[in-house]
Amino acid sequence: MPKTITRVEELLDVLSALSGGRRLVAIAGAPGSGKSTVADDLVARLNRRTPGSAAVIPMDGFHLDDGLLEARGALSRKGAPHTFDVGGLAAMLRRLSANEEDEVVVPLFDRKLEISRAGARAVPASIPLLVVEGNYLLLDEPGWRDLRAIFDLTISLDVPFEVLERRLLQRWKDMGFAPEAAHAKAYENDLPNAKTVIDRSRPADIVFRPVG
Repeated sequence: MPKTITRVEELLDVLSALSGGRRLVAIAGAPGSGKSTVADDLVARLNRRTPGSAAVIPMDGFHLDDGLLEARGALSRKGAPHTFDVGGLAAMLRRLSANEEDEVVVPLFDRKLEISRAGARAVPASIPLLVVEGNYLLLDEPGWRDLRAIFDLTISLDVPFEVLERRLLQRWKDMGFAPEAAHAKAYENDLPNAKTVIDRSRPADIVFRPVG
């Protein structure tokens, strides 16, 4: 049975207690659940306690390029599980977990350009804790389910669907989309992806249910 946590400070204590060399922690959740914010906050706090002790690894660096998605007729569903290179993600996570190299260079997704940038961040072997964040890290589907064995700890974010709905609509409006276009972006892609995460993910070790 997953343990439920409601405060970031409690999560911080759990992560601080991890020891024994390189550790990978997954933070998974639906679009709009706050994965990136939680991961960045945790890592910032850990590094204030002990500089150089943690880093964030976003799953989004493995988005397929728009040109490839367009050729496959999948551009309108960008962000769905089949629009990521899950094999490449798994290979990178295994390299990071093994920690046998001086550094591993990882890709990052550039939201301004809407492309993944290869070789965007170097992760040195000296960092003991890596917080990996992404929608589908616990997805129980071919390719994705193999990731679970790589992680030393898994955390899922539990956010009410109506909150996701509100956040995702506002996200597109904040990006300058007209109300109709924002509605289409949210309801035709983001929210179906959220349903996929909620309905088809395996249980995490810890459920983070933020309050307030």
